[in-house]
Amino acid sequence: MERLLPVVECFHSLQGEGKHVGKSAFFIRLASCKVGCPWCDTKESWSTDNHPKETISNLAEYAVKAQTLGAKFLVLTGGEPLHHNLNYLCTEIRQATFQKNNELMPIHIETSGVDPLSGNPDWITVSPKRHAPPRIDVLHACHELKVVIHSKDDLEFAEKMAHIANQSSLNTQMYLQPGWQHVKGQKLAYEYVKRHSQWRLSMQTHKWLGIL
Repeated sequence: MERLLPVVECFHSLQGEGKHVGKSAFFIRLASCKVGCPWCDTKESWSTDNHPKETISNLAEYAVKAQTLGAKFLVLTGGEPLHHNLNYLCTEIRQATFQKNNELMPIHIETSGVDPLSGNPDWITVSPKRHAPPRIDVLHACHELKVVIHSKDDLEFAEKMAHIANQSSLNTQMYLQPGWQHVKGQKLAYEYVKRHSQWRLSMQTHKWLGIL
């Protein structure tokens, strides 16, 4: 019996945030999230009840098609994608893209870091939350730390997370991302990055452009 995953949506767009902003990417948004951020803009992804389950072979075929149309990498997002074991999905995608297009499709993941890593992703973005702190081993493995800013407490939390992440040798990229249309968060992040050059500002450019 083939393995199934609950899927909110799949779409080919541009990465709107962080290190790879502006690049062509294929997104698979998986359902299920127990982290429950009050500012989340995809609350419909929290439950698995209203979303169809897709076979991993179908998801791999979607990735193959997106790759042929120009997507340079795959982003697994959610919800919280690591609520699911991603080993089978990532293996299938790597095999399918190499067999069909003779090129492995890099796999990126966007996670809060509350669950163990799976799938051996090529790029790990951790967006940690104060009310549900991430696992230390996931922070040590992350290539990109992206902290959402609404208050000064978030800035203090960001520094704590950066201290842990930078104990690894990955040269983690560090971003402060203001909450969408949150004026206070925008000002705090902007002023903090001006004074702390180890951080960069991440804006949700896909929202400004009105695209997925």
